[in-house]
Amino acid sequence: MFAFLAAAVSMAEQSPENILVPVEEMEALAVQGAKSASFSATGFQISEGDIEKRFQIVRSVGEECIQEDELRNLLTKKVAPICYDGFEPSGRMHIAQGVMKVINVNKLTSAGCRVKIWIADWFAQLNNKMGGDLKKIKVVGEYFKEIWKAAGMNDDKVEFLWSSEEINARADKYWPLVMDIARRNKLPRILRCVQIMGRSETDELSAAQILYPCMQCADIFFLEADICQLGMDQRKVNVLAREYCDDIKRKNKPIILSHHMLPGLQQGQEKMSKSDPLSAIFMEDDEAEVNFKIKKAYCPPKIVEGNPCLEYIVLQWFHEFTVERNEKNSGKKTYTEFEEIVDDYKSGELNPGDLKPALSKALNKILQPVRDHFKNNERAKNLLKQVKAYRVTR
Repeated sequence: MFAFLAAAVSMAEQSPENILVPVEEMEALAVQGAKSASFSATGFQISEGDIEKRFQIVRSVGEECIQEDELRNLLTKKVAPICYDGFEPSGRMHIAQGVMKVINVNKLTSAGCRVKIWIADWFAQLNNKMGGDLKKIKVVGEYFKEIWKAAGMNDDKVEFLWSSEEINARADKYWPLVMDIARRNKLPRILRCVQIMGRSETDELSAAQILYPCMQCADIFFLEADICQLGMDQRKVNVLAREYCDDIKRKNKPIILSHHMLPGLQQGQEKMSKSDPLSAIFMEDDEAEVNFKIKKAYCPPKIVEGNPCLEYIVLQWFHEFTVERNEKNSGKKTYTEFEEIVDDYKSGELNPGDLKPALSKALNKILQPVRDHFKNNERAKNLLKQVKAYRVTR
């Protein structure tokens, strides 16, 4: 849980649009007489300092980047690179999908990127989510959009695109691409990608689930993405896209920016699970639910590795984290660096009894605008009611 702490602290005075990266619009970067500068493909002059600033912001989104030199070159030549992100509408949204996506998207747009968020309704149907009921899947997709809006996603440069609509509108471009990717890859290579669906190679897969990786690979080119900004669990299909570029002799490969996966709250859970209520904090959980789940979360004293209560989501959101420590440890302390938290936790100066209440308080501050929206907005309230009534299927 190194990622919770890195994102939930002192949000009271700041709006979500501004807390992440205080950087001006990069499209207006220009040319303020820097001695050395580059020209983008659109003719804007961009100073080396501005390019480096953009690079550092965009790079900070990913736990891994393939490849950094290609990313820097892209930001030198293109004022508004296209970042591809996507999700399967499949039940309630937890903070790994909600808070983390707001953080990452706001960083990317602050650096001048355009973000295309692929609402993968057909993919959810292929993967039998919500029992394969497309009407339910679409309701869940609308619910997701409501959450991100309420949580503070800066959507000026964000497009939400429904896969079913976009593919139907340009089927002549999409399906030949899918077929070419399928033709150029052996079945074992495609099976190695089924992790992207939450499956394994040993699962009994339907034919639809074997088609899925070929389609997701095609999405990258169909959306003209420069950067694939997805979780580490999607890495294999993004690598497949780069391999496809080698096959077709395409020089400009999509850059892979794989973000950190927020772990589940129980011991040994690599990521949050919708099917295990104690594994995840949902975006509309009330204060009592958040407090209870954090209280029950795995958090052994002095143990950092695998400790979900030490995740850095709070620091990413607030840039500070205040803990009311007991008198023995000198009372209140505010952290601004994750390493400080780790050091104090390892030494015992920061213990679970002090850490957990501070974490709960910070997370509740982040989630309160979402709760308010789903309480006061009739459309949002109705969407949530429907989603809660659905049975989540794997």
